[in-house]
Amino acid sequence: MAKNKLSPGMIALIVIGAIVVIGILWFWGSYNGLIRADETVNEKWANVQTAYQRRIDLIPNLVETVKASAAFETNLQTQVTSLRTGLSQAKTPKEVNLLGQKIESAINLVFENYPQIRSTENFLSLQDQLEGTENRIKVDRDIFNKAVRDYNVKVRRFPTNIVAGMFGFTTKEMFEAAEGAETAPAVNF
Repeated sequence: MAKNKLSPGMIALIVIGAIVVIGILWFWGSYNGLIRADETVNEKWANVQTAYQRRIDLIPNLVETVKASAAFETNLQTQVTSLRTGLSQAKTPKEVNLLGQKIESAINLVFENYPQIRSTENFLSLQDQLEGTENRIKVDRDIFNKAVRDYNVKVRRFPTNIVAGMFGFTTKEMFEAAEGAETAPAVNF
């Protein structure tokens, strides 16, 4: 019986072939891992941009709503105070009756069309929305910075840095606050 023995040349060829296949698989995995990490960074930055857009879309509208509500209530309080003052200064029963009817009409109009005075609620809601929006932005920036860190580690770590250098993958900058960003923006009413 003859045994099938592999010749030393055949063994060397199999080993070289296995090394080449492993190298190709490693190269392929490294390249695809860099692509995935790069796209993750892009996605996370897009999430930060979405949070910025939400802030731009939401906050001015909320501020205007609160301003309108507060102006309505201020006007209402001014009218009622003026009517009460007039009532206390009325000299004839006819004037008292006329001012009393105006006060009653104003109160009925308010309670029919605007049953609850809400400016305090609106200010609290605005405050909650501002806080929530800024928290979302901070969370998205933190997630972006983590994705950049993970990507940068891949680009710089040996031996993946060889593939990164061959295909132009370079490190990315993390989010950094703009000059003066430590000063909170003013919300004016």
